[in-house]
Amino acid sequence: MVETVDVASQPPLPPPTAPQVAEIPLPAIPERELAASPPPPGVPPVSPRHGRSPLARALAVLALVLVAGAVWLAIEQLTRTTRAKPPVAAPVVVRVLIPEGETRRQIAARAHAAGLTGSYLTASKRSSLLSPAHYGAPSSTPNLEGFLFPATYDLYRGDPASRLVHEQLIAFTERFGDEEVRRARELHITPYELLIVASMVEREAQLSGDRAKVAAVIYNRLHLNMALGIDATIRYALDDYTHPLTAAQLALDSPYNTRLHRGLPPTPIDNPGLASIHAAAHPAHVGYLYYVAGADGCGEQVFSTSSAQFERDVAAYREALAANGGRVPTCKRK
Repeated sequence: MVETVDVASQPPLPPPTAPQVAEIPLPAIPERELAASPPPPGVPPVSPRHGRSPLARALAVLALVLVAGAVWLAIEQLTRTTRAKPPVAAPVVVRVLIPEGETRRQIAARAHAAGLTGSYLTASKRSSLLSPAHYGAPSSTPNLEGFLFPATYDLYRGDPASRLVHEQLIAFTERFGDEEVRRARELHITPYELLIVASMVEREAQLSGDRAKVAAVIYNRLHLNMALGIDATIRYALDDYTHPLTAAQLALDSPYNTRLHRGLPPTPIDNPGLASIHAAAHPAHVGYLYYVAGADGCGEQVFSTSSAQFERDVAAYREALAANGGRVPTCKRK
């Protein structure tokens, strides 16, 4: 017979408790001795880890190289953009001085010496700025001789020679205007012919006081249909301004030989300045037909109205040359 027990009627059991373990104190081991304790006998020592594996090291080195290269490239790029560029040389200004009475060929030599580029002779043949026909020149006029105004021009070295021609033509149109055109009509010549007269005055008159007198001689001889006999026109045809003219050269068959051909030469024989243009427009009111250089070497011309007086003046000049070894005497005036 099994005895039954009414669990519900029994009082609750107390919760179980953990078994009590007695604490045994251990001796303290100094940290230094613990770190230095050798492994137990029979156990191989474990080597401490001194770094990463070889692959990791290689990758780390490669990364450092890449970073260093990137930094170097960045610095180089920055240096290139910020590096001081060599200074650009400022253009050199050249001052081209064109004296009164020089020809296109003489001016071309000056343009070349000043460092201008291109051909001055080609540039001074024609220009859209100025047409000689506007001043009464024939359509066959070969170039702009006479219109290339003499002055001082500031240009840049390396500028084209056409720039100088451009500046000269502008200077001419600013100085040869309505007044000169009006005076040409009053003198019964074209403005271009007035310019031709001015070019001869520029070559013949060494002193300002002689300009209007030389112009008067030219007009007086033209009115009388006399040959002008101006040797400067022959020199222009020969392009020789230094050597004495020979008898053969004085007989040169050229439209510029005003000993043989009456009237004006076909073109101006140089590029006259303002004073000679003014003298050609306003000749002196005198009856002179001749002139020759003075025997004293001071540059003045000796004027006369008769051929007899002219021959005496020429003889005096030749005697002065002979007495001075064939050279023009030195002026002794003060």
